[in-house]
Amino acid sequence: MSAQPVRKISKLLKAIEHLPEGGTLTLHEVSPEDYKQLLADLGDSNRVRVSYYQGRLEAMSPLPIHEIFKELISDIGRITADLTGVELEKLGSTTFTPGTFGAGAEPDTCFYVQNATRIIGKRKVDLNIDPPPDVAVEIDISSDSSAKLAIYKSLSVPEVWIYNEQRLRIYHLADQGYLEMPNSLAFPLLTADVLTEALEQCKTDGQGAALRSFRRWLRSRLSEAS
Repeated sequence: MSAQPVRKISKLLKAIEHLPEGGTLTLHEVSPEDYKQLLADLGDSNRVRVSYYQGRLEAMSPLPIHEIFKELISDIGRITADLTGVELEKLGSTTFTPGTFGAGAEPDTCFYVQNATRIIGKRKVDLNIDPPPDVAVEIDISSDSSAKLAIYKSLSVPEVWIYNEQRLRIYHLADQGYLEMPNSLAFPLLTADVLTEALEQCKTDGQGAALRSFRRWLRSRLSEAS
C-alpha cells in the first residue's frame, strides 16, 4: 500500500475514534480498497457501525438508548423462536460484505431463521458461499437508515426492520426493491404494530416489562392457533 492511502486510512481512523456518542461521519469517494482496509484496522471494535455503498462510507457511534432498543428486538427474536420452535442464530452487528467489498453493512442486530442451520458453527460468514441474514435490524435514531436499504438489496437480505423511535417498519425484498409490509417473513406472527407496541412500552416501563408483555401476547396467539 502506498503512503497516501495509509495516511488516508489513518485520518479515517482518527476521525472515527473521536466520534461522540450519537455522532455520524459520512464520507464520499471512498474506494472499496480503503473500505476493506478500514474494516481490517477497526477489527472487532463494536464502538461504531460502518456501512459502505458505491463510494459512500458512513460511520455511526450509537447512543445508549439505541442499544436498549436493539437489545429488546434481539430478545424478542429469541423469545419468538423459542416459543414457536424454530431455529434462530443471532449474529448481532456482524460485518456483511460481498467478495468485491463494493458494499457492506453492520446491522444493529440480525437474525438467521430459515437459514439458521446453514451458519451454525461458522467462525466467519462469507456471502460468496453463505446466505445473508434473514432479517437485518436498524435502529434509526442518530442517522437515516433508509439509505441502507440499497446496501441490503445488494446483499440480498430478504427482510429489513427499521425503527425510528416512533414506529418500527418491516420491509420485504422484491424485484423492484424493498416494500413495506405489515408482517414479518421470518416470523409470520410478528407484525409491525406488535413490535412497535413493545418498543413503546420499553420507553416507559423498561425492557423487562416489555418482554413479559410480549411473551404473554405470543403465548395467547399460539394458544388460539392450537
